[in-house]
Amino acid sequence: MFNLNRATVIGNVTKDPELRNTTTGKSVSTFGVATNRAWNDQSGQKQEEVEYHNVVAWGKLAEICSQYLGKGRKVYVEGRLRTREWEGQDGSKRRTTEIIAENVIMLDRAPGGSTPSGMQSQPAPTGTPQEEEIQIEDIPF
Repeated sequence: MFNLNRATVIGNVTKDPELRNTTTGKSVSTFGVATNRAWNDQSGQKQEEVEYHNVVAWGKLAEICSQYLGKGRKVYVEGRLRTREWEGQDGSKRRTTEIIAENVIMLDRAPGGSTPSGMQSQPAPTGTPQEEEIQIEDIPF
């Protein structure tokens, strides 16, 4: 039987990554990515919706994300989906689905133009982020 658990998003980082260490000393970084979708409805009116994704990176990738990613940066994230459940302080059951990052690619230049080792970086777009539109032939898969 064939199974596949893959998630790929290209979007904007919604908050600066938070870096923590587990009790065993392993680094973990969490951050959000927003993806936008625009379309014209049946009456021709432009519609937009935003989807927010929680991302978790572990180990060296967590440290690199924490150091080089920041709110507003354009990023490609690839990984697997994981759903966790826990009991909140108020006793209610909580649930969240996260992308466990296995590959992160910065799609714009960091202030100062540096590229970290261990991460890939693509050339900065020529237009402003609001003018850039991702073309299907530009997606690397």
